Amino acid sequence: MNVVLAAEESAGTQMLRVLAQSEHRVVAVLTEPPKPGASRANLWNASRALGFETLPASLVKDSSFAERLRSEAVDIFLNVHSLYVINDDVLAVPRLGAFNLHPGPLPRYAGLNVVSWAIFRGEQNHGVTVHRIEPKIDAGPIVYQSCFPIADEDTALSLSLKCAREGVGLMSRLLEVAAAGESIPSITQDLSSRQYYGRDVPEGGRISWHWPASKVVNFVRACDYFPFASPWGHPRARVGVQEFALVKARRTDIESHVSPGTVGTVTDSGVEVACADQWILATKLRFDGKYMAAQALLKPGDRLVDASDC
Repeated sequence: MNVVLAAEESAGTQMLRVLAQSEHRVVAVLTEPPKPGASRANLWNASRALGFETLPASLVKDSSFAERLRSEAVDIFLNVHSLYVINDDVLAVPRLGAFNLHPGPLPRYAGLNVVSWAIFRGEQNHGVTVHRIEPKIDAGPIVYQSCFPIADEDTALSLSLKCAREGVGLMSRLLEVAAAGESIPSITQDLSSRQYYGRDVPEGGRISWHWPASKVVNFVRACDYFPFASPWGHPRARVGVQEFALVKARRTDIESHVSPGTVGTVTDSGVEVACADQWILATKLRFDGKYMAAQALLKPGDRLVDASDC
């Protein structure tokens, strides 16, 4: 088959490797060109090293790109974590259609940063969905979906990697079915159950120590792509007039009977901070543009306040 791949991130790299090892003809790979001074380890360079024609991902917005795909007799268009909205004329070209890998279970988790939202909301399970691309974002018929547990220690990064691994497997299954000439599944989404998430960060990115410990830790985990940049940043709070971000924290399951935000015991492992019901253990902060151990800033008896408090 003649395949076009639009892709980014780890999942995109994995999908590129699958295609490189297949018998399919890769017409083009569309991805973000590397920025000046960026590491050579990116999808653009990996694609070129494999000998594939590599084009800017933004081309999918241009209706004139449809003629290019038509001239190449494209059979299938795969979108793996590329966020550009594809022009309707481009969508109409592939013989078998265009398909998207979405890192969430549709229709309940449509939109952006859904891995983070699932952790923040305390979900016990998550999933990935391959669906046909239609003009309404993340609303096309479902081809395949897979769900799996969220572990207590999962962060946004580790859960995203699970989604990538599972999702690329689903995309590979799609290619096998399409190449064999079998019918591609198509399950209409129940859009009455649809929830769409935009770019907003919950709670304005600020911690409230009056939350239960589970919610504070879930917020930290939901923002945790360390050592990579987080689209949500890190949850913020203050000690005195100094604002800091909480990068790593975990539950202790020890009940607290002091005012929320009180700093308790400081050990080599981290710093205990009281929430509404229990203590959490803060281990890594970001302060003054630097990452540091929580012990370097927080001292016993300190009173932390919400970043929004005056």
